[in-house]
Amino acid sequence: MRLLEVLRPSSSSSSSSSSSSDMRRKQKRSGKLPLPDRFDMSSFEVSLQQLNDLLTDDSGFYSWPTKHFHEVYPRIYIGNAFVATNVMRLKRLGITHILNAAEGNSYMHVNTNAEFYVGSGITYHGIPANDTDHFDISVYFEEAADFIKKALAYKSGKGKVYVHCREGYSRSPTLVVAYLMLHQKMDVHTALAMVRQKREIGPNDGFLRQLCRLNQRLAAEGKLWNK
Repeated sequence: MRLLEVLRPSSSSSSSSSSSSDMRRKQKRSGKLPLPDRFDMSSFEVSLQQLNDLLTDDSGFYSWPTKHFHEVYPRIYIGNAFVATNVMRLKRLGITHILNAAEGNSYMHVNTNAEFYVGSGITYHGIPANDTDHFDISVYFEEAADFIKKALAYKSGKGKVYVHCREGYSRSPTLVVAYLMLHQKMDVHTALAMVRQKREIGPNDGFLRQLCRLNQRLAAEGKLWNK
């Protein structure tokens, strides 16, 4: 079941909020004014339900990808293992880099590595993510985003990166959204909507929560576009 989960300060913050208000009143009486906030953090608040609404149709149903792969952002492709293991097809697409978000040898993973692409001219990077609500994929956000950034910069901005998992539905889209947030300064709502517009995706709720937390952190650090 997908439940509404708004990432806002916990109820314990209400007491700190009231104490902050008391402090501001004291500062005004003493003639010392507090520094203004950098921006309104509320403009970046997002809920799990809001993100799921982006991924479903009007009836609340999720759609399965209609193609093996899609270009979801200039020179960034999200796709499945079928294309990822077809080196000739990758070369015809002009792919220069591969990011495997499901590296491993179990049924739910894709058993490729750098040796698989030897002689193809394709640079490989693997991340052993599991597609479960409890898997902490956020520990790979920076690593994956940096690899995608370097891939796009290849040969003076002519690189193309194919980001995949088994189906190109949950793990790989999550890492691409993290890249858009970390290096293109998009908030999570904008980044997820952009990818969903190009490809049918469905990151699990655990991954969406982790993207929400990334959104909260980047907003607090002033690293997202202010709406």
